Amino acid sequence: MPNTKSAKKELRKTVKRTRRNKRVKKNIHTLIKKMEKAVKEGNNETAQELLKQIQSALDKAAKKNIIKKNTASRKKSRLSKKIKKAASK
Repeated sequence: MPNTKSAKKELRKTVKRTRRNKRVKKNIHTLIKKMEKAVKEGNNETAQELLKQIQSALDKAAKKNIIKKNTASRKKSRLSKKIKKAASK
């Protein structure tokens, strides 16, 4: 438990940031799941639209240091590779 006034404020800030970060990560995870489902069902148009949303969300998260830049790049690369593979079938 924090004792000083500044430590209490820091705890409030940390809790607020943690909530925001979890919300952003959960949103990305949900979009990825939707895209994978669309690919599995063969709905390439929906998957392409979701990929754009995912890329945007990943870039924003990386910009705000919620996830690392290379993690965002890796995820974007792997997801676009999945869509290309599904489209070629």
